[in-house]
Amino acid sequence: MDDTALLQLHTLARAAAHPGEPAGASCPCRAGLLADRADGTVVRHGRLVLKAHGPDGDPADLRARISVAALPDLAEVLLPPLPGPRAPQADRPLSLWPYGSPVDPEDPGAAPWEAAGRLLARLHRVPAPPGTPAMRAPVKAALAVERMRRAAPDHPATPVVLRAWLTLPDFAPEPAVPATLCHGDFHLGQLVRLGEPGPDARWRLIDVDDLGVGDPAWDLARPAAWFAAGLLAPEVWARFLSAYETAGGPATRGLAPGGADPWARLDVPARALTVQTAALAVAKSTAEGRPLDEVEDVMIDTCARIGSLRTELPPSAST
Repeated sequence: MDDTALLQLHTLARAAAHPGEPAGASCPCRAGLLADRADGTVVRHGRLVLKAHGPDGDPADLRARISVAALPDLAEVLLPPLPGPRAPQADRPLSLWPYGSPVDPEDPGAAPWEAAGRLLARLHRVPAPPGTPAMRAPVKAALAVERMRRAAPDHPATPVVLRAWLTLPDFAPEPAVPATLCHGDFHLGQLVRLGEPGPDARWRLIDVDDLGVGDPAWDLARPAAWFAAGLLAPEVWARFLSAYETAGGPATRGLAPGGADPWARLDVPARALTVQTAALAVAKSTAEGRPLDEVEDVMIDTCARIGSLRTELPPSAST
């Protein structure tokens, strides 16, 4: 977002935080830019956050997703939207939210994995309202691969990622039965804390841009991919999955009798998220003119392992 549009966004956020006050009045609130990407720009003013969503989404789908976040049944799961500016700014829809404290990236040991598992389980158990769009996780994986193809056709890692992509089935949209509500882009950056830290901290999921109906296994796929790549410790993965299943999460249900390995449901989404992460790493590093970092190299190596395995899917099911 250019400087003029960003200044306008800050002005709108300030007006929402202090309705009726003149623009030049002194203000002690903490304010600043939280994120500025093609898919969304987020600014904070005091206890409020204003988001300018990406210009390429469907406005009707976004309105439906924001309405889901306002459901009373999800008040302790999703951060609820606030009344605020609805007119688009520079063709980007706007939404207003309470501010919450993010997960501290400098303290990975304190990451709320159990809380995340419980929140996802509760989300997946709430019936989706009629008209809820499909969640966008499979679409985002395909878009990441296409972005890599365009941005880095000659990068040495590109064919490695593409071989892994070819082990995956076609993610053509299918009706979700039952219509399970999914976040669509879960990672620890999608968690915020309301109030003070502590054992009873109130965590909420944020960012509904990809929320919708679909297979709930996709919401577990990123942690599963990190675990498979060796980036998430086995005991942390076990804590997350146990919290999810104990809270009644349905993503790993329907397995063979006797408590089958959850990877029967998680394998394909986890491979897809591995490919997505690797593809974005290749595209971004190429655009920035830098080598892959250590974590990105791990994801490329994981794609190499995926691509070397013989898929059990018939050739017609591959993309």
